[in-house]
Amino acid sequence: LAAPALAADSYTIDGKHTFPVFEVSHLGFSTQRGRFDKTTGKITLDLAAKSGSVDLSIDATSLDMGLDVWKEHLSEEGFFNLAKFKTMAFKSDNLIFDGDSVVAAEGSFTLLGVTKPLRLTVANFRCGMNPMSKKALCGADISATLKRSDFGMTKYLPAIGDEVKISS
Repeated sequence: LAAPALAADSYTIDGKHTFPVFEVSHLGFSTQRGRFDKTTGKITLDLAAKSGSVDLSIDATSLDMGLDVWKEHLSEEGFFNLAKFKTMAFKSDNLIFDGDSVVAAEGSFTLLGVTKPLRLTVANFRCGMNPMSKKALCGADISATLKRSDFGMTKYLPAIGDEVKISS
């Protein structure tokens, strides 16, 4: 997750460097992975006050499974239902700090029109100057785990796993 600075404490999520990846057990034999290629949003960060917020939107129609037929299958009702639900979102006003580093964000995640609490784990958080653009930026590795059934995605349970790991 990379976020070049627009102001001292306001960042725009860089869609060229942010690709949420998910993985789920496939029939208990392997792990199936996919990703979303379009992510937008804003992050506010006040390191002095140890506070901030995240407003992230994922274009669900940018689903990439590496194979068109597999993408079509996961686009159907029972999975991502892309005809009805075009976006997913994460919103948080509660960033958790360890010293000057963000280590988590507690907020709400919306998938298939259902909103549930979700905690994102933040690793390798770092702010500094981008050596290419010479602009301030912050970056980190983000991860979370959720149960797809909590959002109504129950097709083929338990053959297709309920636990979904997400990273970016």
